[in-house]
Amino acid sequence: MNDRSNILLTPAELEAELRAIGAVRYHHLHPFHRLLHGGKLSRQQVQAWALNRYYYQAMIPIKDAHALSKLHTSELRREWRRRIIDHDGDTAGTGGIERWLKLAEGVGLDRAYVESTEGILPGTRFAVEAYVNFVRDRPILEGIASSLTEMFSPDIIADRVRGMLQNYSFITEDTLAYFTPRLTQAPQDVDFALAYVKAHALTRADQEKVLAALRFKCDVLWTQLDALYLAYVDPGMIPPGAFVPG
Repeated sequence: MNDRSNILLTPAELEAELRAIGAVRYHHLHPFHRLLHGGKLSRQQVQAWALNRYYYQAMIPIKDAHALSKLHTSELRREWRRRIIDHDGDTAGTGGIERWLKLAEGVGLDRAYVESTEGILPGTRFAVEAYVNFVRDRPILEGIASSLTEMFSPDIIADRVRGMLQNYSFITEDTLAYFTPRLTQAPQDVDFALAYVKAHALTRADQEKVLAALRFKCDVLWTQLDALYLAYVDPGMIPPGAFVPG
């Protein structure tokens, strides 16, 4: 058998390897998401999801600011800065974080409680902060590669919006308004990140680091859903201090 482990992948082969990771490791396969999209969760369980996912949304601009500090040309920084604006907005009351807070309010949560992050699960906190620290501490190539879970997000967004609107009477299109801009923002982000890793992963060792970074990010997303499932679905082990439904 030929050992190809030291042979440089072509850009097309590298992209194929990245997409293969998503096919088996992206969190659309997690049982919690299947329940969420299929209308199998209670309103309180949906609240737990919205509350915990807020921490991930709120920390994305901080993660992106760490990446921004490692980009050494104005052109690259302008491109990456757009991600921060997408989440923070360019004026008060705009941006993805604000839209997520409106989603949380739409499912019946108190805005101030959500923003405090007091009720999030320890697993959520640890996973999200591990991601922020990864981008802060690793080379920019790995940080950018870790963002490539966005390659797989448009499909899960479409499934989520369709399923939640069909299956939950307390969900409206306005509640899910966060997701509409992401259908165009995410592909734009992917185009840049994918081009960057193809151009800068110039050794097989670098390519392996790119693949490992994407696997790590998939693990971050999966771990957050593990925590939700364990606490709020089965067996219902809610840690002290975390949100208690009802």
